[in-house]
Amino acid sequence: MMKITINGKTQEYDGDPAMPLLWYIRDDLKMTGTKYGCGMALCGACTVHLDGQATRSCQLPMSAADGKTVTTIEGLDENNAHPLQISWAEEHVPQCGYCQSGQIMQAASLLASNPSPDDADIERAMSGNICRCGTYPRIKKAIKKAAEAGK
Repeated sequence: MMKITINGKTQEYDGDPAMPLLWYIRDDLKMTGTKYGCGMALCGACTVHLDGQATRSCQLPMSAADGKTVTTIEGLDENNAHPLQISWAEEHVPQCGYCQSGQIMQAASLLASNPSPDDADIERAMSGNICRCGTYPRIKKAIKKAAEAGK
């Protein structure tokens, strides 16, 4: 029996240890904020935090999550009041919105390790998260705004 803490709640899992964490989150727990994008850990739509680090859940087997702590977009802030969630709304970042939860989770990981990122830091950290709508300038602006709010 595997035990995984997701958004502060311990979950028990005794299914296929090779199943990607993404499907456990979406199909078993019915938390659909984390999205399936490419299925190859290349686009970042499925980004969650695993023990505080941004991780692609579409390629992470359940066995690798055993005993770990996972945070999804639903658990980032129970009131949707994380500085990034606020700045995302204020800067009107989402267009189609599909990649946005992964973008926010990647950005949250960046700000947790670097509360005052410069443009190069942001571009480096966010380079693996693809937005087909091209909202990159607004994403960068929202990250800077959230960083300022966190000071």
